[in-house]
Amino acid sequence: MSAFGEMAVPMLVTAAVLLAALRGVDVYEAMTAGAKKGLLTVWGILPSLLVIFPAIRLMQASGLPELLGVWLRPLFTLLGVPEETGLLMLLRPLSGSGALAAAEELLRRHGPDSLIGRTAAVMLGSSETSFYVIAVYFSAAGVKDGGRALPAALLADLVCFLSSAWVCRVIWG
Repeated sequence: MSAFGEMAVPMLVTAAVLLAALRGVDVYEAMTAGAKKGLLTVWGILPSLLVIFPAIRLMQASGLPELLGVWLRPLFTLLGVPEETGLLMLLRPLSGSGALAAAEELLRRHGPDSLIGRTAAVMLGSSETSFYVIAVYFSAAGVKDGGRALPAALLADLVCFLSSAWVCRVIWG
């Protein structure tokens, strides 16, 4: 790494502190207020995290994603989605790390330049860990009734998966 690269963050922080001080901001007070707000946010989302992470691990350990992948394989084939990406599609809305592990396995087995590898990469980049995002952000914002957010998010993920498979087939198919 270059000397500038190593100094970029310290220089940026120093510049921000100097600019704030020149504008008359009590830098220490502002930083401690920000840290307090961050800790309150963490405290607010902690219950959601304590529920969602074990639930995701339990679901992964149960073998349910693999079983669903076997059941849904004919549908994936009908829709033109590589059947090997089924596990990735099932895990992505639940767990970013689980989806990355599934994608890593696909890349190792099929190669990064294969249609399956490229489709997996595009699927990861275009979709979201919907359950995690909704649990954390709604908890942090104090939203009590998510209403249609989860179905909308899951529908958006499905559209991302299908369009990823279609685009990859058109470009590299």
